[in-house]
Amino acid sequence: MDDLAELTALIEPEARALGLNLVRVAMFGGEDGPVLQVMAERPDTRQLTLADCGSLSRRLSEVFDEVDPIEEAYRLEVSSPGIDRPLTRLGDYADWVGHRAKLKLIEALGNRKQVDGDLAGVEGDDVLIAVTDETLRVPFAQIAAGKLVLTDKLIAATAPLDAGDAEELEEEDDD
Repeated sequence: MDDLAELTALIEPEARALGLNLVRVAMFGGEDGPVLQVMAERPDTRQLTLADCGSLSRRLSEVFDEVDPIEEAYRLEVSSPGIDRPLTRLGDYADWVGHRAKLKLIEALGNRKQVDGDLAGVEGDDVLIAVTDETLRVPFAQIAAGKLVLTDKLIAATAPLDAGDAEELEEEDDD
């Protein structure tokens, strides 16, 4: 079952049970064999604590031990999306309006195969991105990959949880 859609269908309910949103599931080749990368976040903070990573990793390991969805040996990596995060869901483009993003397109839009600009919103299934003197409408289905670009504005918007915030979140989990 090395199919990412099937793996995602196994992983997503486990993340949701922990109050997390799944951001991305990907399989990458590595020197020591493939890596199954699972990115998740808390919907309220867009971050993931170390405790969250451990909880999700343990939960997924139990499910995978039972179901054994990947035939070959692999390494499980659970992480936050990071500051220059991938944009994988249509809602991500709406959530990060005003921030700089880089999009790689499946097919060229006009003469552009890559678009770099400020996210301007979402209309229906289209992502709006302001590039120089125009706003382009990019069908979400035509985006091969999207990610935020590291800027001072993004750094300010994604300031890490301080120790007190992280402890409060962990205490809420215990309740």
